[in-house]
Amino acid sequence: MRRDRLVPLIIAVALFMENMDSTVIATSLPAIAKDIGTNPLALKLAVTSYLLSLAVFIPASGWTADRFGARTVFRAAIAVFLVGSIGCALSSSLTDFVFARILQGMGGAMMSPVGRMVLVRTISKRELVSAMAWVTTPALIGPVIGPPVGGFVTTYATWHWIFLINIPIGLVGIVLTTRYIENVKAEKHERFDIAGMIYAGFGIAGLAFGLSVAGLNFLPWTVVAALMIGGAAFLVAYWVHARRTPVPALDLTLFRLTTFRVSVIGGFIFRLGIGALPFLLPLMLQLGFGLSPFHSGMITFASAAGAMGMKAAASTLLRRFGFRTILLANTIISSLLLAACGLFTAMTPAYVMLGILLIGGFFRSLQFTSINTLAYAEIEPERVSRATSLVAVAQQLALSSGVAVGALAVDMTAAWHGHAELVAGDFPPAFFAVAAISALSFAYFLQLPHDAGAEISGRGLLAPKTKDASNDPAPDEKN
Repeated sequence: MRRDRLVPLIIAVALFMENMDSTVIATSLPAIAKDIGTNPLALKLAVTSYLLSLAVFIPASGWTADRFGARTVFRAAIAVFLVGSIGCALSSSLTDFVFARILQGMGGAMMSPVGRMVLVRTISKRELVSAMAWVTTPALIGPVIGPPVGGFVTTYATWHWIFLINIPIGLVGIVLTTRYIENVKAEKHERFDIAGMIYAGFGIAGLAFGLSVAGLNFLPWTVVAALMIGGAAFLVAYWVHARRTPVPALDLTLFRLTTFRVSVIGGFIFRLGIGALPFLLPLMLQLGFGLSPFHSGMITFASAAGAMGMKAAASTLLRRFGFRTILLANTIISSLLLAACGLFTAMTPAYVMLGILLIGGFFRSLQFTSINTLAYAEIEPERVSRATSLVAVAQQLALSSGVAVGALAVDMTAAWHGHAELVAGDFPPAFFAVAAISALSFAYFLQLPHDAGAEISGRGLLAPKTKDASNDPAPDEKN
């Protein structure tokens, strides 16, 4: 297999392992808690500790890859993630399990941004859309199939295999990374911004953790508010620090580039709504319609199947219509299909739900691939590592925010209806609300010029060739 096809596949498999593992634990918490002698509520620390570790170490990923080489760091990230996975499987107490999840988060924090950096630096811009589709798909499939896979493994084997299955995947990934991924480094080694990493790490962790538990009744609202306010304060402190630092941990000057700014901020708004789907849909199917976790998982898997079907079409569609048109049209289509989930009832035929989720998965995947690729349209090679770190931070915050928005919308609807427990009627307004939020990104994508990302999409190649002015006869020759 050609290197330009194998490298994206290697990165995609590693990211799939990381994305699925972050959600597969959800349905297995009761079994794990019983086995290690704690209660499921306390074990929620394992979920949040992973999230915090991820948020804290992402800002360091770009500098680390520049300093030690992309292959070295990506390979080490897989190894750290494997050590954390083994630690989870061998845990006999809550402390052991939380520590192992922190190790997994450290590895995961390096996998995603460094993986994207490898693609941008080693894959030609003409092939970047196709390559990015491979990397985008795991992020969509993992959260969807994670819970049903976790339930299946826990039911028919033991919860330990949720983590042990990572070992052969990770070992193969390390071998293939060593053989096929170049150890790209920055020619000039910059001084590491320790103060910036502390400000950014605490800021991102506070916001991500606060947003992830908002609306879940996991912590008192005063603690949640303190986390988010504290996180916001640290990010403001980082902004002040970054303006006075030559090489900050997160390079905010990248937002001066139109394609990067629109991709990151517009993508954040779009993800804010769409990110609530993996949270809302299983709850509605199980709590609202009374389906079993496995039956619910089989329905939600249609969304993952749609995402996988997008890969072959992304390059062709972007070449034909361009980034601006695709992003604008896709925003409306994806938002409408998300809102359509709010029309589901217990009497809705399964094939109707499957069809809507299948088509929705296709368009959401196309949108994420377009957003992720467009971010690098104007990035110079020497700034790629900084861009990948910043993109990863935005995506992490969007993921946490999406779950928080979905939870808040359901809670507010239930409170309005006066329900102590969630019922089917509490979910439609939540789906309509998050769909409306995603649709707001349309206004941001309007800022893109019509030729945005033409070099990456190849759309310019479709334009009719104009007569070369250099071949025109000189004025005196025309006469």
